[in-house]
Amino acid sequence: MHRLAAALLALATSALLAPSSFVSASTSWPTDASWLQALQKRATRKTCHVQALGSGQDDSPNIISAFNQCQNNSLIVLDGNYTVGKLLVTNFNNVEIQLTGSLQYTNNISYWSPNSLYLTYQNATTFWFLSGKNVYLHGPGTIDGNGQIWWDTYATNKNSGVAGGSSTTFARPIPLTVGNATNVVVENLRIVQSPFWSKNVVYQGLHLSSISSSSNPTANSDAIDIYRSDKVSIRNWVVDNDDDCVSFKPNSTNIAVQDLFCRGSHGISVGSLGQYKNETDIVENVYVNNITMLNAQNGARIKVFPDNPDPNSVKGGGLGHTFSNFEVQNVDYPILIDQCYNVNNATFCAQYPSKLSISDVHYYSVHGSSSGVNNATVAQLKCSAQCEDITAAKTNLIPPARFPEAQYICQNIASKNSCLSIIAQLDVMKLQLDAQIHGQAWAKQVVLIHRINGLLEKYLTPTE
Repeated sequence: MHRLAAALLALATSALLAPSSFVSASTSWPTDASWLQALQKRATRKTCHVQALGSGQDDSPNIISAFNQCQNNSLIVLDGNYTVGKLLVTNFNNVEIQLTGSLQYTNNISYWSPNSLYLTYQNATTFWFLSGKNVYLHGPGTIDGNGQIWWDTYATNKNSGVAGGSSTTFARPIPLTVGNATNVVVENLRIVQSPFWSKNVVYQGLHLSSISSSSNPTANSDAIDIYRSDKVSIRNWVVDNDDDCVSFKPNSTNIAVQDLFCRGSHGISVGSLGQYKNETDIVENVYVNNITMLNAQNGARIKVFPDNPDPNSVKGGGLGHTFSNFEVQNVDYPILIDQCYNVNNATFCAQYPSKLSISDVHYYSVHGSSSGVNNATVAQLKCSAQCEDITAAKTNLIPPARFPEAQYICQNIASKNSCLSIIAQLDVMKLQLDAQIHGQAWAKQVVLIHRINGLLEKYLTPTE
């Protein structure tokens, strides 16, 4: 089993309470903020103020000294513009960090490749590993990953791991990783120019921008990846990037994502899962609500690697995913389930299907338009084996006007409320279903499917 988290190892077990039902339309995830209130009211706490040196001088020795002096029951004030050229590894207890200035990591690839903290999963590394208990990091301030030189270098050397992960010889560090932590709140910050993923525990009120200023695109500019973590809340984000807006990596449970605006991304993604041998990948109880996805590759996505010839294949599962109040505009795949991720070989995937099971996935009020990149297809749900309990309600997706009807492609969707329930809610357009689910295409106003004793009974409301 992996020992370190690429996305985060935070276990915010006291900070957050899971919703009673992930199928409800609730838009709140209540938090127990008593520890935070006590932290801010503490009368006897030490204060460390770090004076910025300026002129591009390395402030990391002074920052590390302040972190060490004020690692317990303290207030740390970072109100200057700091240059950070050394690895930050912190373990705080009852600490508030006021970042009203900026932290900019140096672009010294030759230093950071061997010296950033190695996190194991997909060879990820980090500039700053923040751990501890009762930690409040807040702005308004900026964390700057200085990622342009990494993107430009990567465009030339293409030195990456599997599925675009980092490599052991060309590290692209994450601006901030929160791990081995309980009760962490990070809010009101701007994170820019991330060389690789950005990883957090409880983030709210953030603006993340990873946009290349050269002809070379960004690489792996995920806004937030969650890994081996429980009870995590993400709220009120604005994200401009060209990779996942949010990604739920293996063994992420009880996650709430709400009120996000994502532009140019690869979507809200469960996964990727099933990449590593002898690992159990589980993602369950994920609640995603009130999302706007603009000019993106995907909207609500689940991505899973296929199996392979090695008999020691990965087995895992996923339960309890709800996507609700999800608006898409100009999105290639508004809804996608892909169990042949990162393999462009249908024969291989058919021969070695994924062994990870997908069930209990619910789409509520997913609406908007596709880009037409995939022609009239607005949703593609392809499972290697039967996916159970996939439902939808108030789903209204349309392709560009040049296509007369939307197409939904479904494969191996078998549950009492099957993939076809997605179309049952659509009464404003003609629909076409892939033959793999029921043997023929339909162009009717309403299609309602009930699965009884393994048979499909069709009730059609004819068009005029």
